[in-house]
Amino acid sequence: MNAPSKPIDTESFRHVRQPLPHDSGFKHVQGSAQYIDDIREPDGTLHIALGQTPKARGRLVSLDLSAVRATPGVVAVLTIADIPGKNDVSPAFGDDPLFVEKEIAFLGQAVFAVVATSRDIARRAVKLAKMEIEAEAPSITVEDALARGETVLPDYAFGRGDAKAAIAGSPRALEGRFRVGGQEHFYLEGQVALAIPGEDGDVHVYSSTQHPTEVQHVVARVLAIPDAYVTCETRRMGGGFGGKESQATQWAVTAALAARVTGRPCKLRLDRDDDFTLTGKRHDFRCDWHIGFDEDGRIQGYAVEHLARCGYSADLSGGVVDRAMFHSDNAYWMPAVHVGSKRLKTNTVSNTAFRGFGGPQGMLAIEHVMDQIAWATGRDPLDVRYANFYTPGKNLTPFGMEVEETDTLLGLVQTLERTSDYRARRAEIAAFNASSPIMKRGLSLTPVKFGISFTLTHLNQAGALVHVYQDGSVHLNHGGTEMGQGLYIKVAQVVAEEFGIAMERVRITATTTAKVPNTSPTAASAGSDLNGMAARIAAGAIKQRMTAYAAEIYGVPEDQVEFRDDRVFVGNDSLPFAELAKKCVLARVQLSEAGYYKTPKITWDRASATGRPFLYFAYGAACAEVIVDTLTGENRLVRADILHDVGKSLNPAIDIGQIEGGFVQGMGWLTTEELVFGKDGRLLTHAPSTYKIPVASDVPDDFRVALYPNSNREETIYRSKAVGEPPIMLANSVFCALADAVHSLDPAKPAPLDAPATPEAILRACEALRGRSLG
Repeated sequence: MNAPSKPIDTESFRHVRQPLPHDSGFKHVQGSAQYIDDIREPDGTLHIALGQTPKARGRLVSLDLSAVRATPGVVAVLTIADIPGKNDVSPAFGDDPLFVEKEIAFLGQAVFAVVATSRDIARRAVKLAKMEIEAEAPSITVEDALARGETVLPDYAFGRGDAKAAIAGSPRALEGRFRVGGQEHFYLEGQVALAIPGEDGDVHVYSSTQHPTEVQHVVARVLAIPDAYVTCETRRMGGGFGGKESQATQWAVTAALAARVTGRPCKLRLDRDDDFTLTGKRHDFRCDWHIGFDEDGRIQGYAVEHLARCGYSADLSGGVVDRAMFHSDNAYWMPAVHVGSKRLKTNTVSNTAFRGFGGPQGMLAIEHVMDQIAWATGRDPLDVRYANFYTPGKNLTPFGMEVEETDTLLGLVQTLERTSDYRARRAEIAAFNASSPIMKRGLSLTPVKFGISFTLTHLNQAGALVHVYQDGSVHLNHGGTEMGQGLYIKVAQVVAEEFGIAMERVRITATTTAKVPNTSPTAASAGSDLNGMAARIAAGAIKQRMTAYAAEIYGVPEDQVEFRDDRVFVGNDSLPFAELAKKCVLARVQLSEAGYYKTPKITWDRASATGRPFLYFAYGAACAEVIVDTLTGENRLVRADILHDVGKSLNPAIDIGQIEGGFVQGMGWLTTEELVFGKDGRLLTHAPSTYKIPVASDVPDDFRVALYPNSNREETIYRSKAVGEPPIMLANSVFCALADAVHSLDPAKPAPLDAPATPEAILRACEALRGRSLG
């Protein structure tokens, strides 16, 4: 069953579209919100630590664990020999072993696990293992992988027309190589799982995961038991950002295996250093591009090759790199275009989903190219962007999907141009830079067009379970997970609105595979779209049965039954919602429903590169102003203006919070967060001491965020639009503003700046424009 067709834009709402607080907001502030590590440990709980490889590539010749097993307090030592099923924790391709068998693929890879009476004993015991390894030189960079010809998945490309010929025939042409760095998820709650064995081989796993169904399935695969024997439960995560979509699984599986072997509850929590070492990041890219354009900066042809460093296994790289390709156009029409990609294998931990899922990398590359065009033609960068926007008749993406809301894109950017006072500030900054040889200011306004839906079509489905009890209280459960983004409160608003009852009557419950099966991950910004609609369908079915019963006993037509203000109005009579619920129970009216929703219209044939992979696009734009000290590279964001399209917002307060947070997280990715690996494959930026995320002082004092007044043209939940991922790409404006400031040192040359634009990178670019090298 899909979305109800009843028009809703003209309705007034009690809960939906209201700025209600996060359901756990007070608990977050008080420190009383319960996470996995806060769950009271059952008596006899054991603790797990991992034995890791000290080399990044090679062959495990021998493993001596006798001293480990002899350590007082060690209950069990798990190796590949203890796995009853498959030694595979991968999401799809069978290339992610739980424990090393022979081949070592990255530094820190798990070889065994120690199960002990305390975490401290387990961590000390793992250090007593003796490993003999035949080491090889590892592949660390894109160039290493290219030299060895190693990939995790085949190359893939799509496009339109003959891009090479179009570029060759253009009045102007440019080419270059742009590097986009990776990013650590740095969730506040690290990876953690608690497994409790049950009867007849059952196991209950509490996991900090965005994908409980995958945890259930992979635990069952490794333990060689049916999925139905495994329950995975997640009440909340302390952040996820994609890092807990596929990569929470290994720790849950290890805990479950330990529980199976010992018969006791077992817990595994990675400390921050191990979390950095053992979990994947945002993919870093090398983007090799070639573009042809006319004297006004209009694109004639574009060719780009995205070379992604994927790590040692495929993980989610297929979808991540595909989405980077899908967003290589961002907001721009390209008459002829070729988008190619390579998924390169390196001896580093497998990179994985990260907010935006590849979209930010593809989008940043074309924004970099738009600035290059502006610098080459001498035009204002915003005018070059305007000249290339999708317009009616020129609105097919490189993969053939129609961009239907060209008016939304243009109207939103024009509005932000006006409200941010872009033109006057551009003139003011030019005057400032002309008289300031050291301190330089930069300004940039960049758009965002982001496709909403899983590009793997079968993931676009959701289920919800709703019970109405005889006292009028409502139990709500669905397949979406809460990682701080406000999904639970949004879905609860939908259910409360459907029944016309107070929010306090709707009980939000933990996501569990025992209630809603076969769920998709909470990812792709689709959590509210999918689970909100499934919950509305479930609540609507119960409400329909209650309506029919009320109409029958009061002798009125069903259209004279209305649910609002915690009462049910039936003709000229009314009664409390709870009283009608009680009457329904006595009359044997079913007050429970499993709702189901699948996204309509979407289809994608990857082999032929045809179809409609997204239900709709979300739009946004940001204008960022920075100041840079060109002698040190030190910089500061002084003002940010954001206008974002969330359709008819389900909860404006939650959505604005997501926009602010996504923007700042994106700013961190592009300015301060730098992943550095040693030649031996060791991650050198492995902790807060060596890896800098943005903090409160990095947020600009002048920070203006507004929602663009719009309604989703598709029949989404209350005509809202997704908000989770698109805001991270608003931070492209910060990178482009920094490049603008650096460029002002010598307007005759392009700014040689890659991402992240750390102070060191900015200083190198400034010195290059001055004709000097930092070596």
